[in-house]
Order: sequence, then structure tokens, then C-alpha cells
Amino acid sequence: MYDTAARVQEIIDLTPSMLRFDKPATIKFHGKGRKDRIVPMLDGQIRNLQLYLKENKLDEPSSNEFPLFHNYRGEKLTRAGVNFILKKYIRMARAKAETLIPERISCHSLRHSKAMHLFQAGVNIVYIRDFLGHTYISTTEIYARADSKQKREALEKAYPNINPNEEPTWKKDNDLKATLRKVGRNELSLTFEN
Repeated sequence: MYDTAARVQEIIDLTPSMLRFDKPATIKFHGKGRKDRIVPMLDGQIRNLQLYLKENKLDEPSSNEFPLFHNYRGEKLTRAGVNFILKKYIRMARAKAETLIPERISCHSLRHSKAMHLFQAGVNIVYIRDFLGHTYISTTEIYARADSKQKREALEKAYPNINPNEEPTWKKDNDLKATLRKVGRNELSLTFEN
């Protein structure tokens, strides 16, 4: 889910026929508004999915339209089923590295995290829009605004004595302001003399 920034429903609706392993390897998602989008796969995803297909006997042509991710009865997963699986792996990860795993993680937060990481890596926002399957760039711009907000909050945590609403101390120092005005006038007169 993270690598593809897929929505939960897009994961639920996947079938083996939507995977392409020839280069460039891709996944075809049926997104919101009945729009399809094609997302490239990473080498690790390819290996994991090929192994998964083989283990679950989904690599046969007769299995092309079966649900890619299914429950023990072979039925499509539900949203609750996907969330259950995610929470199971979150617990396992926290047991190994509690401080690295955020308190709250949802399926959709994985999508947001991928988008933020792409934005922070300098990927053009138009490509991020296409990767996420957004119709409008304004929807994707939310990540740019969120990134600025996160940076500000991080700075405020790092420097708790900084108050952006407080007037800078130099503005209260009349002697300093008078000196700066004199320097400015002297430089200005020197400029006209030359």
C-alpha cells in the first residue's frame, strides 16, 4: 500500500490480471470516479508479489480474475479485513522498534506518507498528482501545505522560546535603529558623491 500509495478500495479490487511483470513492471488500479491509473512497481514488490502469486496458486491463467488479496474463503478482503492485517503488522513492528512506529497508523496514512515522501524528495507535484490518481492539482497541493506546516511545527519544538507573534528585539532598540539610519544615510551620501 505504501509503495503504490493505493487507496484501500484499490487494493481490495486488485486481481492478478492487473499486474504486469515485464519491464517496466506496473500495477493497474481502478480508482475513484472509475478512472484507471498505472503505477510502477519496485523490484522488491515484484519479488514479493510473484512469490505470493505462486504460494496462493494465483499465477495460473484461470486465476486471473480472482481477488489478489483474499480471506481464508478466497473472497475479496473487506476494509475491516485490510485494517485488521495492517494493525497486526503494526503490532509486530512496534514489538521490534516501538519508537519508530507512530501511535496512529491507518491505511490512508500510508498513502499520505508516500505522497509526502515524494514531495520532500523533490518529485514534481504533477507527477505526484498522477501517481495518486488525483484529478486536480489543488488536491495534491495539500501535501505541500502540510509539509510547510510540519516544518514550522518542528522548528517550534526545537526552539520553544521562539514566538512568531512577538516583536523582534531589534525593533525595540532605539539606539540600534538610530545607528542603522545614520549608516544608511552615510552610505547613500557616499554613493551620490562617487
